[in-house]
Amino acid sequence: MGQLIFWTLLTVIAVLVAKWFINHDGHPKALFYLFFAEMWERFSFYGMRALLVLYIIKDYMKSVENNEEIAYGIYAAYGALVYATPLLGGFIADRFIGYRKAIMLGGVLMAIGHFFMAFPTDIFFYGALGLLIAGNGFFKPNISSLVGALYREGDIKRDSGFTIFYMGINLGAAAAPFICGYIGEVWGWHYGFSLAGIGMLAGVVVFWDGLKKNVFGDKGLQPKEYIDKKILNLDIEKWVWILGFLIVPIFAYLIVLEANGNEFLGMIINLLLVISVGYAGYLMFENYKSGKPAVANKIGAILILAVLCAIFWACFEQAGSSLTVWADKCVNLGIFTASQTNGINPAIIILFAFPFALLWQKLDLWNKNPNTPKKFALGLGFLGLGFLAFAYSIHFISDAGKLPFGTLIIGWLLITTGELCLSPIGLSKVTQLSPKKAVAFFMGLWFLSSTVAHYIAGMLAKLTASGKTTSSEGLLGSLNKWFFDGIDANANGVMEAMVYNDLFAKIGFVTIGIAILTLLISPIIKKLMGDVH
Repeated sequence: MGQLIFWTLLTVIAVLVAKWFINHDGHPKALFYLFFAEMWERFSFYGMRALLVLYIIKDYMKSVENNEEIAYGIYAAYGALVYATPLLGGFIADRFIGYRKAIMLGGVLMAIGHFFMAFPTDIFFYGALGLLIAGNGFFKPNISSLVGALYREGDIKRDSGFTIFYMGINLGAAAAPFICGYIGEVWGWHYGFSLAGIGMLAGVVVFWDGLKKNVFGDKGLQPKEYIDKKILNLDIEKWVWILGFLIVPIFAYLIVLEANGNEFLGMIINLLLVISVGYAGYLMFENYKSGKPAVANKIGAILILAVLCAIFWACFEQAGSSLTVWADKCVNLGIFTASQTNGINPAIIILFAFPFALLWQKLDLWNKNPNTPKKFALGLGFLGLGFLAFAYSIHFISDAGKLPFGTLIIGWLLITTGELCLSPIGLSKVTQLSPKKAVAFFMGLWFLSSTVAHYIAGMLAKLTASGKTTSSEGLLGSLNKWFFDGIDANANGVMEAMVYNDLFAKIGFVTIGIAILTLLISPIIKKLMGDVH
């Protein structure tokens, strides 16, 4: 109970500090409403994320022999689709209903989805995942696009504003595992899921309040040509709402297929990737053809940054799968539960978000601010170091066969530093690099890179489900043998921990290598970005 009180008070204090900072630093008033709404949306999402894999393994599919592998597959499919649907939601918002109405639709769908998780049946379980996937598609890209619309071209507060917005994301993300995770594991899984639904409902209410107070001015409105347009006597907006509910069973069925070992979803993701990259390539060609090479080059820069983003998240998203199960099985958690370890990363971001926001502004004023490609290289480098810290914990295993909790904190400190270098900056740059009439599409493309990442993350996590370490051949194998030199394989708990630590070490070495490569080619990427820093 003490944990619940502590995190509730911390959340309230952080919100008040954010409100003061936004007003004091001269940011648009609307930023706080978006910050607050997104905070509650992330509370709901991360409450679900913290509980899903553990719930499947320990309760929903407790009697199924390969439940760990199935849980990783469901989590990967859910995460992949959650980040694929923004492509559709962004396109619909751009063309037909605007950011505001898309955000409202998405919020309602997700709130219903979380409440569905309160009922322990197959229909409600898979239906809940379908609702959450569909809702996220309308909510996620458009609220980020609306943040970008608040700032004029060249405003130095833009990166700072996105970092503050990102702090809201992580405030909700931090509170959810500690509150929903605790209630879910101690009181009952479905109570935890229901609390996540209440959080999402709160986000919808806050955003609606902002609309009524007209804090957004003329930003995010429905395109004029579709305001009164009707098809079969129904407004375009109503047709979009119907579509939103009709696609739910499709997503639910895709999750069912993945749970049964069918790889149909992977084929769909590949198809979406080809179509979206193809359309981006078409836009590049059209801009070159019309004498706008600078615009075309910026699209090329988005694609390169999206690839780097996918690599980052494919590794990072072990958080909700293999890292959670590793913590549950192998780490001395003390007073915490495994689901609550999902809150360490966002909690660190809460502490570091404002210092980083000020850091980028100060470095910019001093002309010392690293450009975006260099920030991405830093992000990948710190990510790699974090995973090496997780892996190295095996050297400190106790006689009881448990790894120290401290290495979990050190690893997440490093990974979170990398995330702050890459993720909020990436969101900001997409809005700057995108052609004016296709901002939401490219925001959707950006989230599609996370779709690919989540699917790859699931494949990586499944490598641990066999109970065996990954292949030790080649350069990575040699590095791992050197890294784990001196470990007594017969010691208590070592073999079980090595199934996970071996994979974490290989992730660390690969991402550090990619970081070095990114740093080497950063001048080329920066040239493509043109006047965008």
